[in-house]
Formats: sequence, structure tokens, C-alpha cells
Amino acid sequence: MATKRILTGMRPTGALHLGHYVGALKQWLALQDEYECFFLIADVQALTTHVDRPRVIEESVREVVLDWLGVGLDPTKPNVCFVLQSSLPELTELTAYFTMLVPFTKMEHNPTIRAELKDLKKSATAGFMIYPISQAADILLFSPYPPEKSDKLLVPVGEDQVPHLEETNQIARRFNALYGKTFLECKPEVGEIGRLPGVDGKSKMSKSLGNAIQLKDGPDTVSKLVSKMFTDPKKLHRDDPGHPQRCPVYLYHRAFSTSQMFRGRATKCKTGRLGCVECKKELADILNNFLEPIRTRRAEAEKAPLDTYLRQGTEKAREIGQNMMKVIRHAMHLDYPSVKSSLTKGG
Repeated sequence: MATKRILTGMRPTGALHLGHYVGALKQWLALQDEYECFFLIADVQALTTHVDRPRVIEESVREVVLDWLGVGLDPTKPNVCFVLQSSLPELTELTAYFTMLVPFTKMEHNPTIRAELKDLKKSATAGFMIYPISQAADILLFSPYPPEKSDKLLVPVGEDQVPHLEETNQIARRFNALYGKTFLECKPEVGEIGRLPGVDGKSKMSKSLGNAIQLKDGPDTVSKLVSKMFTDPKKLHRDDPGHPQRCPVYLYHRAFSTSQMFRGRATKCKTGRLGCVECKKELADILNNFLEPIRTRRAEAEKAPLDTYLRQGTEKAREIGQNMMKVIRHAMHLDYPSVKSSLTKGG
């Protein structure tokens, strides 16, 4: 029987926002009934930018789990696992092996790394430089083995992460060429809207930039943030023709409005029959209607056994990871059974 498996995750550096929903969580929800799902809380990777703020990571683990439960992810399903990255030592071991397969110059010239280095400047660490390799280990540790043509390893991601998945597949191909067919190549699953801009008009909604609408934000906060959203600077009056394709408010409507409500919106804007204030007011109502059940489920989840969900999911992930590492060590001739047997016996 074919194995259909998902590995994807998020860094616990704060509460989640609408960008996380559009870029990832919406796809996760659509797939959680069909695939064996491993949703990773990447607390080790969070150290690449928060090594001096470990308490933020610790507190955010709980926030992320609550947000996942709020949107409707269900770890009580036998095929859905919430996994804590730091509790899988196999990931650290596999990352170390993978670093031997990737030339340093390749990491140095990675366009995503180079762009992010501009923000981090001198604070970037060696761990940050190799985080794409760490992500490859996260994914490939859960590769179905032995890999069959009918098996699937799917990774739902935002569009900005797709290049990292190609790097993951390059590592898989390199390993397979050196040590024999071990890993299945992963496939990205990108939503219809891969990225949501921030309320300030920046290219990406981000917690660190303070331009995000969080999933737990109350109605007043949402309405206030929407009212301040960046719009078309050339549309100064209600009857001025607008340019909806340049307007973040329009993109939010595209992401969250029903097809009936969205239909004709661009035409009304272009012909001066829809003002920005009215458009924002409608968006605030739509977002609050969307977020209300999430807020309700999130509040109910405060009483749920969050630690149990994490422990059970991580235990299942470790079982898969331990078995896969046996395969990997054997392929790399690192299993030395006589030596390890002696060490186990203490002699």
C-alpha cells in the first residue's frame, strides 16, 4: 500500500497570523484527512534568529499549538502528529551527515540566505547559514522507505520556501547517487495565494515587522489594523479609478471573500464605484467573521492536554526517525555493529 506522508512545520517565534494561514495552514487543513501528517514545531531552527531569546521560543511553542488547534488541525486523529523538533535527536544527526554533501559555496551563494543576511548583518551564525540543510533533514527523515513510485512525500509551503525544497531534492539525489536509493524526492504544495502582504503594504506579512493580523486578534484590533492598511496612493477620492492589482486590500479580499462577494470588486474599483474606506470596512467584517470560530476554538483549546499532543506525536515521529537512521547509517557504512555491541555491553 502506498505511503502518503506530509512533513511541514513552523518556527515558534510568536503567535501565528493570517499570512501563516494563507501560505500554509489552509493547505494543511485540506490535506490532514488524506495524508499521514507530521506538523513540526521547529524550535531548534528558531534559534538561528532567537538564540538570545530562548524564553520567547519556549512560550511560543504553546502559542503555535493553540493556533494550530484554533484553525482546526486535529492531533486526536491517528494520522496527525504534532512534533517538537528539539525532541528528535535523529534530526541533528542527519543534518550533520547532510552538511558533508553540500559545498560551502552553495550555501554562501544561496539567494534566500543572502537576502536574509542583509537583515541579520553581523548577528548571523553558522547555524543560520546551514538552516536549509537542517530543513532537508527535517523532511527526508520522514521519507517513506523503501521508496516506491506510488509513495508521496508532500511539503505544503509558502512560495518563498519552494527553492529550499529543490535544495532538499538535490541533497536526496546526491545521497542516492553515493549510497543507493534511500530517499524519495519531496513535492511542494503551494496554495493559490502563496504570500500575503503586510497591512503596511510590505511584500510579506511578518511578526517581526509588526505588520501582521494575528489569528488570535480580537474584532477591534482587526478592524483597527484594516483601517490603517496601505491602499492605491493614486485613488484619493471614492470616484477616482483604482488599480486593484496593486492594492493589498484587494488581495486580502481575494484570499478571504466568498466568490460571490469577490465577483465584480475589481471592476467597481477600476470604475470609481467602490471607495477605499468602504472596501476596508467590508474586509474588516469578512476577516472578523473568518476569525471568530478560530478564536472560539483557540479559547477552548486552552483546556486541552497540549503537552500530551506533543509527546504522543513526537514519540511516533521518533519511531519513524530511529528506523530511518538505521537505514541511513547502514547505507553510509556507519553502523559498525561489533563496536556498538561492545559499547552497549560496557566492555
